[in-house]
Amino acid sequence: MYNNNNSSSTPSSSASSEAGDGRSTLFNPGEPLRQPRTSPPVSDGSTDSRVSPVLSNVGHNSSSAADALVKNSKLSAAAPEFVPGCYASFQDDAYSEESEGCYAEASLADLVQDFVSHLNSSPGSFESEIEYITDTLNSWVTTEEILQELVELIYVQSTSIPNFAYTGARLCNHLSHRIRLTPPSGNFRQLLLQRCQTEYEQREQAVRGDPETQKKFHSYVLFLGELYLNLEVKSGKGTPERANILLGALKNLLNTLFSHPDDPNLMCAVKLLKLSGSILDDTWKEKGQSDMKEIIKKIEEILLDAKCSRDVRQMLLKLVELQSSNWGRVHTAAVSSDATPDNDPNYFMNEPTFYTADGTPFTAADPEYSDKYQEILDREDYFPDAYEENGNESFNDDDDDEMDPEIEEAFEKFCMESDARRKK
Repeated sequence: MYNNNNSSSTPSSSASSEAGDGRSTLFNPGEPLRQPRTSPPVSDGSTDSRVSPVLSNVGHNSSSAADALVKNSKLSAAAPEFVPGCYASFQDDAYSEESEGCYAEASLADLVQDFVSHLNSSPGSFESEIEYITDTLNSWVTTEEILQELVELIYVQSTSIPNFAYTGARLCNHLSHRIRLTPPSGNFRQLLLQRCQTEYEQREQAVRGDPETQKKFHSYVLFLGELYLNLEVKSGKGTPERANILLGALKNLLNTLFSHPDDPNLMCAVKLLKLSGSILDDTWKEKGQSDMKEIIKKIEEILLDAKCSRDVRQMLLKLVELQSSNWGRVHTAAVSSDATPDNDPNYFMNEPTFYTADGTPFTAADPEYSDKYQEILDREDYFPDAYEENGNESFNDDDDDEMDPEIEEAFEKFCMESDARRKK
């Protein structure tokens, strides 16, 4: 058995004691049993003599340090949420003081952009969607400033989006009769014409500007041509008429383009005359004016004197030929109810004109129309880079500038006729 007076007895002596006394136990009855490591220590008021005094004071010192930390801390549970400086919260815009919902309300510019994109991608839905578009815009346009903003947005979209000039002109015509707000500065149509007037007054600078400025000016010219064909103004007789103010503007724009006869300006003039030449010609004739003859005379002078490219020269020759044939129209027509391709020359009048690879024109009236049209489609598939977005062939300025024999012959004939007229 252990000797209480000598706690440093050797193992050999302990072993001999246990061997001598079979009633002795392995544990000293005077020592408490060690608690399991997974259970908290039992607090019975006694202190294990084997525990260091320093360790016995750890709990007390930790409690004192925690109390001191709480008393001296400047942290607060009511402090605002901490957000790092590099973190941009998306909720700042969504939950602003001016917004009522989770997301900011769409602006008029976003609304017009959506409508224009839809009409541009699906122009056939114009008739079915225009009433909804008009009602929505009427709910937005409540002040003069908003109306001016709407006019500017539609004008910019109509002159900047490719191939949207026609649909934009139709949209302007419909809104000019349907937008209810009419402030002292003018209604929708009047504000639109004022915006076009602003661009019109800058024509001399734009026609001589850089390529980007010229491109914007040409888009404006073609939009004005579409606007003249589609914008209807109520007359005193009760029947809608075209805006006569645009008639004089188009004539002056053509003169401006011909006064600076470089290729882009001449191509824009040809496109405008192909678009509206027949209507302009008829209107001037009804008024007893010879404005179209003056325009054709200027084209003839450009063909003789100007240094335009081969392709532009061909376009001008075709335009003169088109005008001399009354813009491709034939006045002797059968009764519409009895009209057939055999007895009515105007049966295919509204059909588009195409050109084969060698420049031969053909329409739906051509017996070989299907074969020739398929040939064009195949050619576009095989050479997609040779065509622009509108389907016209794009020409390279580096190509040989020599005329084709057929074009050269037509040009020589034209020069001879011009000389004969001058001698007379």
